[in-house]
Amino acid sequence: MKDNVLRYRPEQKDRLIQCVAANGMVRIAFIDGTNLVREAKKLLKLSRVATAALGRQLMMTAIMSADLKGEHDLVSTILKGDGPAGSMICTGNSRLEVKGSVTNPDVELPVNERGKLDVGGFVGHSGKLSVVSDLGLKEPYVGLSNIVSGEIAIDFANYYAASLQRPALVYLGVRVRSETGDVRAAVGVFAEPLPGCPDEVIDRIQAKSEQIAQFSERLDAGETPEELLESAFGEFNLVYAGEREPLYRCDCSRERIERALISTGAGELHDIIEEDHGAEVTCRFCDKIYTFTEEDLRALLEAAQPREDEDE
Repeated sequence: MKDNVLRYRPEQKDRLIQCVAANGMVRIAFIDGTNLVREAKKLLKLSRVATAALGRQLMMTAIMSADLKGEHDLVSTILKGDGPAGSMICTGNSRLEVKGSVTNPDVELPVNERGKLDVGGFVGHSGKLSVVSDLGLKEPYVGLSNIVSGEIAIDFANYYAASLQRPALVYLGVRVRSETGDVRAAVGVFAEPLPGCPDEVIDRIQAKSEQIAQFSERLDAGETPEELLESAFGEFNLVYAGEREPLYRCDCSRERIERALISTGAGELHDIIEEDHGAEVTCRFCDKIYTFTEEDLRALLEAAQPREDEDE
């Protein structure tokens, strides 16, 4: 098939497949996030390297979101490296709705020495990876680890090993067309040995990394998620546990933006009115622009003013 033809059709839904293997000693998640990453690229106007980087992080965030139980539970992953990307933030909920942002989405870099998109150079080779789990408790749980490569999958594997003391195999791959940046395929794999898993099984799972590294290319070529899973993990008596559809979905609204403006305080709103006579606020997760006239801002200013009858 010619390179200028999208092999993976847009009408095919994304899939997050959960499995167990090795008599329940290993849990595996597989995500086909092709449409998810396409939507992020379109909404945020991402460069090719930003598409690959944020796409990888979005898929890992979706995999982590699949473990959330409560209706209002959230997980956020934050990468702050020393590369030109700046901060990269992704958030997912228990409905498998994820969204993301990157400080500098239009930065483009030359390919690396292997002829691949330089995701590590874009993110940076040092910095911090934070995972914030908001489970409705008094305070969210924050896990922290160092960025060790900037290639994202390696950094998440390091997070599980260093912060959670849980070894895991993580693969995240996004294929884009070199000429246009169109997303051809996006795949993620997370394989985690559970407590009590024999070392021999852990070693055999880790040995699959080279084979799994070809998954985005093989999905692009037409293989199905089931074929890919069976090829890598079939020998471990793979059992399918469930399947869901991850979606890129931003939940911003004018009401939320209004609350954010009010929260800046009466003084800040007054300055905006006097200096700019209006405001445009752009959502960093979907690039939607909300416009506020001077009259709109004066109404928000009134709402931000302390009421005279409030106790001092």
